[in-house]
Amino acid sequence: MAELSNGKNLLSADVEIKGSIKFQNELTIDGKVEGEITSNGTLTVGENAEIRGEIRTKSATVLGKVHGNITVDERCELKARAVLHGDLKAARLVIEEGATFVGRSEVTPVKGAARPQNEGARQEAARPAAAR
Repeated sequence: MAELSNGKNLLSADVEIKGSIKFQNELTIDGKVEGEITSNGTLTVGENAEIRGEIRTKSATVLGKVHGNITVDERCELKARAVLHGDLKAARLVIEEGATFVGRSEVTPVKGAARPQNEGARQEAARPAAAR
């Protein structure tokens, strides 16, 4: 499979797709998609985009419209003009003023990120002074 040198792909505003989309690195969708989008890469939903279906990616930035659930492993950003009708699961979530979000969100920070130091400190503090 041939890969672009920068790994970025674009589906422009005049593109309409019905079906599943899978990609590797980066994809910007500015057209209409009806179906599931799956990737371990980065998805950008452009200002003109209208997505109807589930999105599962490593990270996502939404500027357009999404009607469906979004699940990301890392960061999800809803920009000022974004419209999301669906549930959202992410490790980190950023919602700009002006974004429309109708649904439930579940933000679960990645385990192990800066946690071991705090955990160790709590365990140390929990032990009696004589045991230290």
